[in-house]
Amino acid sequence: MTTLFRRLIDEQELRDPRAFLPRFREHARLLAERDGDVRLATLEPAASTFEAWYYGQRLPNRDARRVLVAWFGHSIERLWAPAGEAAVASRGGALDLEGADLHEMRRGAAMAARRARDFALGAEQGQLGDETLGYLQDEVRRITEQYPRVPLPTLFDDLASAQSDAFRLIEGGRARPSQMRQLHVLATLLSWHMAKACHDLGDESSAMMHARAAGVSAEQAEHPALSALVHGLKSLISYWSGRGEDALFHARRGAAEYQQVHGTVSVWLPSLEARAAALLGDAAGAAAAVEQAARRREAVEPDDLDELGGLLTFPAEKELYYRVETQVLLGQGATGTATGAAAEQAVAAFSNPDAPFWAFGDEAGARCNLAVVRLHDNELDGTVDALRPVLDLPPAQRNRGIVVSAQRVHRALGHSPARTSHLARELREEITQYAPTTPPATALPR
Repeated sequence: MTTLFRRLIDEQELRDPRAFLPRFREHARLLAERDGDVRLATLEPAASTFEAWYYGQRLPNRDARRVLVAWFGHSIERLWAPAGEAAVASRGGALDLEGADLHEMRRGAAMAARRARDFALGAEQGQLGDETLGYLQDEVRRITEQYPRVPLPTLFDDLASAQSDAFRLIEGGRARPSQMRQLHVLATLLSWHMAKACHDLGDESSAMMHARAAGVSAEQAEHPALSALVHGLKSLISYWSGRGEDALFHARRGAAEYQQVHGTVSVWLPSLEARAAALLGDAAGAAAAVEQAARRREAVEPDDLDELGGLLTFPAEKELYYRVETQVLLGQGATGTATGAAAEQAVAAFSNPDAPFWAFGDEAGARCNLAVVRLHDNELDGTVDALRPVLDLPPAQRNRGIVVSAQRVHRALGHSPARTSHLARELREEITQYAPTTPPATALPR
């Protein structure tokens, strides 16, 4: 996504940090003089921080926001909105009608695409045609690819519509026997993502209902890897809801019942088991599951789920993140230990949004783990550095797992020797107010 901030930076040819930072210092000094705030006179972000602003990975902190708002004349919300949605004001003050028109055209194109979909779904009377199946397959690929990378509100309506379409086509009696398996595969994948969406919204009950619907479709499709994937999702939902025993049960059941599966879901299940065991305080069980995941990694043969990617594959980088979280839950690790080094490595792995395995939720989880590790050494400044990008996430991206991870940092802060310091109190207060204020939406299987 190209933000308004990025577009303005490009217009002023300030893409190079060596060009941007002197201009930032100048505007910070002017604002300091205007407001009589001497702290701003020496304010300067790191080059890496500017890069994160430029690519929309991070919001500025409070003081930097004041400088940018005064500099560009827009609120932070507008600066970090998509450039095409902002009716951008150019350097001369005139409205950028080209950007506004482009946004309207894109909205029109999306509406036209939905109308074409409705036409295609209704036009193939009597029998289900290849175009309708092709539409659903395209939607599944798109949703799978985008789900880990974009805020849920941008996908939720499309996901719900596609799931409803899949159910309707299965129940409509128009599909040939040879097409029913494909439809059940698609219904499984759409229900799986809908279950994940409900979980991310904090609605565990609806999430489990969608997961069970996914399980039914996976059985009808006779697709063992999909069935294993559904058990993994049930484990994940239970884990983030604090139900360690249920999380352990689903992970172990999936691994036991689908031993013939050799895609990366076979690594995900023991990794989920390790985290669940750690949540229950079972260090020996967690260690055994971590070893099992490593053995399964050596035997991986990528399958059709790995080919789709997104949350349906479990790369080595994500396995590392899970392993670190397992150790953190067991109270192991400090910055000078192997766990500390692995926590740093996990954050580094998820710091590049262009990486094919990147997901904003995994980066946030890895950063929260690193924050807890640094608290073991009473490195409060390092904790803040690790956690700041997480706290700067917009509310639409603060899903259930990210909020729970941040709350773990909050609890660790409460037991830290530095808990009475001003910085620790400020950080705990910010985490306390972190959860989205809007109630979770309820979405039931249709």
